[in-house]
Formats: sequence, C-alpha cells, structure tokens
Amino acid sequence: MDTLKSAVPVILVVVLGAALLEGIIRSLRSGQYDWRAYFASLGDLAGRRMIEALPFGLTMSLFSFVWTHRLFTVSLTTWWSWALLFIGEEFCYYWYHRCSHRVRWFWATHAVHHSPNQLNFATAYRLGWTGKLTGTPLFFLPLVWLGYAPLVVLAAVAINLLYQFWLHSDSIPKLGWLEWPFNTPSHHRVHHAANDEYLDVNYGGVVIVFDRLFGTYAEERDEVPCRYGLVKPLYSSNPLRIAFHEWVALAKDIYAADNWRERLAYLIKPPGWQPSSRDGEHLSRQHLQNRPLVGSSVSIWRR
Repeated sequence: MDTLKSAVPVILVVVLGAALLEGIIRSLRSGQYDWRAYFASLGDLAGRRMIEALPFGLTMSLFSFVWTHRLFTVSLTTWWSWALLFIGEEFCYYWYHRCSHRVRWFWATHAVHHSPNQLNFATAYRLGWTGKLTGTPLFFLPLVWLGYAPLVVLAAVAINLLYQFWLHSDSIPKLGWLEWPFNTPSHHRVHHAANDEYLDVNYGGVVIVFDRLFGTYAEERDEVPCRYGLVKPLYSSNPLRIAFHEWVALAKDIYAADNWRERLAYLIKPPGWQPSSRDGEHLSRQHLQNRPLVGSSVSIWRR
C-alpha cells in the first residue's frame, strides 16, 4: 500500500500530462478543443484535493468499524482471493455507479462528472467535491465485512478508476471481441451521452458484464451519434457552479415541495422526478426515451 501511495504523484503527472497533450493535439488538428472546460476540470481536481486533505470524514472510521466486525480475514496469498476481490469490487462499483444515476442524492455529486459537453481525458478527473459527504464509501463496505482489509479495498477502487481514464475518448474505435467482456471507450461514450437512447446505461468499471446481466447495457450505434453532457447542458466553466449546481437545484425542489413525503422523494427518486400533482406524470428514464425532444435537450435537470 505504501508503494501505491508513493505512486500517486507520478500517476497524477501522467494523467494531467496526457490530458494536456490530447488538448494540444486536438487543437492543432481541428481547433475544436474546449480549453475552458479543461481548466474547469483542473479547478475541480484542485478543489477536491484540498477538501480530501481536510481532517474530517467518516470513511476510515466506518471501514475500521466494519473491519473489526468482519466475518472472515482474506489473505491475498492465493489467485482466487485476488479474483474474488476483482469481481466483488466490480459488483460493488456497478451498484454504486447505478445508484449515482438513479438516486438524486448521489446524482448531485456525480452530475459534475457528466457536465462537460465534450468527452476527453480531462473529463475523467472532473469528479466533484462532495463524494465523501454523500456516502459513496458505503457501497464498498461489504468487501471489508467479508474480510478484505480497508486499504486493500480502497486500492482496488483507485485502480478501477485509474483504468477508466483512457475510456474518456471519442476517437478510439470499437475494439472487436474486447467489447464483450470489458468496458471500452465505445461503451463509455454511450454512458456519457445525453441522447434519450443512451440514458442510464453502461455502469461498469473495468468490465461490462454486470450491465449485460442486469439489463443496463447499450451498444454505441453509428446512426445515433453521442451528444455529451447533461440533458439540460451546463455551459459554465466556474468550478464552484459546476460543483454545486445540482445541489442548488435539489435544494430548490425540496424547498418548494408540498410535504415531507415529496421532500424525501426528491432525495431518493431518480433525477428529473416530479410529483404527479405537478406535471401529471412521474418522469423516468423510460418516459424520457419515449417523449419527443424539442431541439437537442429537454428542460429538466437530468444527465
């Protein structure tokens, strides 16, 4: 674990260097690179690093408590213990990612990652500032309860996210048979698209297997080019606006709610949900896919 921790600065330099190089190359080739979004993503990263350095947070306390009450102790000395860690972390990540799209409380943070209107390497590290506060670590506690040490679990999550860096590309083509088991740039382009046909799919981290199993897989289609960003596009390059725009929208909806049941529903229902008494119907992914679009977006806060 000390080795992994010491490698973080090197990894960060490589990631930032790759994003900068991509921006330069795309600017020279087409002149269509969004440098304002690039610097906004840098601002998001800088703010998140400062927040993570603050001496608060329940992550390690929760992990330590669950570790103390674990069922087993898994030693990483066999191939199957590593295999189970990989499968278990992927399973937990799938449900974390799916809930981040389907539960507005978690979406308020995750919307930051989907806010860029271009897909590029800089998008990969625009992750928001409030992840620790919303309970993201809870999704990975089962692995600790089953016997994997907290630092091992956190390292597995970090490696999963690092793998996904190269997926944020709109220029890498489909990769043949690798498309079936693995999460690829093609699959992730679909995940980041705001088209009705592509909403709320392809949640996998390293693999796409759980999406296939649970019915949330969608293939990239040549006749449906991906439109990136939020359904209601966010054009701001202000890191503060990017970090908190969905929290502000959520707070406004809760304040305007008629009762506590509606307030709770705004927190736990999917983004875009409205009480039936307001618009005559609950907005859902299925409804969004069947409703006609006016222009390129619908006027609700949705990915």
